[in-house]
Amino acid sequence: MGLQCGIVGLPNVGKSTLFNALTSAGALAANYPFATKDPNLGVITVADPRLAELASLVNPQKLIPTTVDILDIAGLIKGASKGEGLGNQFLANIREVDAIIHVVRAFDNDNVVHVDGSVDPVRDKEVVDTELILKDIESLERRLDRLRKQSKSGDKEVLRDIEIGEKLLVHLSDGKTARAFVHDDDSAQFVKSSQILTGKPVLYVCNVDEASIHTGNAHTARFIEAIKSEKADVLIISAGIEAEITELPEEDRAGFFADLGLTEPGTHKITRAAYNLLELITYFTAGVKEVRAWTVKKGTKAPGAAGVIHSDFEKGFIRAEVIHYHDYVHYKSEAAIKAAGKMATEGKEYIVQDGDVMHFLFNV
Repeated sequence: MGLQCGIVGLPNVGKSTLFNALTSAGALAANYPFATKDPNLGVITVADPRLAELASLVNPQKLIPTTVDILDIAGLIKGASKGEGLGNQFLANIREVDAIIHVVRAFDNDNVVHVDGSVDPVRDKEVVDTELILKDIESLERRLDRLRKQSKSGDKEVLRDIEIGEKLLVHLSDGKTARAFVHDDDSAQFVKSSQILTGKPVLYVCNVDEASIHTGNAHTARFIEAIKSEKADVLIISAGIEAEITELPEEDRAGFFADLGLTEPGTHKITRAAYNLLELITYFTAGVKEVRAWTVKKGTKAPGAAGVIHSDFEKGFIRAEVIHYHDYVHYKSEAAIKAAGKMATEGKEYIVQDGDVMHFLFNV
């Protein structure tokens, strides 16, 4: 798909530790600011129990899950919008991602350095937001200058963009993110085409200690209260514990999570949330050679979904045979599904649904 989530936050809040837990990539996670200088790119597997359920029915030779790309980006500090610290690099990296996983520190530990000397996740979030807003204002002013020069021709689309841009500039200047500005398709398209950093969808992750993994703590309570007006989810995760457990043999991990009273790794929750942030869905192909999960954007039509497998499938698309996941599980075989009339034949306008099991017919 080529879509990426970027892990951002202040230096030394646990970004690389979380990245390692998600990807098992072994990125440097050190107790000092700017341990991450160059962005680390990893791939996270999307945990989906439906895949194993389908495999139990089909008994394939291979089982292939779907994935999401994730980028561990260098920490940001005050003044980043003016190039302080690794600011220019940070802002260039974040511009390239499609969604943001914003990590804040929500644990007390005198042995772990905080770049601002104390633990305050609300303040830390505001530092990041402020620097991104300042960069957005700078970028937007440049775009408005270009649009005003183009407006002499009287182009209606240019004039509309100027109107939206001027309203957005006032909004940003009030210290508000572009996410809070988007209210219709035109404003959403303008924010996206302008590469506005604060317009990217965001997931907040509060990095806590072991004692706080179930109920949170005073830091997480303050943070959740502070962002309640935003359209954003907050997950409470102990990145350190998650990273330690991922270093264990696969067969030992479930027992450790159970000992902690956890039903699943926190990283699975983050992965699903990242998937939702990017507005992705999964469809499946199921055969004796492999059962595989495929990723497409919500709203993708059948030929586009076929093209994810191979461009020839899209070019020569004829039709798709579609079985809904729950029907597959209920009837247990394609023969029984066909007998019950639960296999649909869909054409080029069919919009793929999450959980569809699909077989494409094509001709090239």
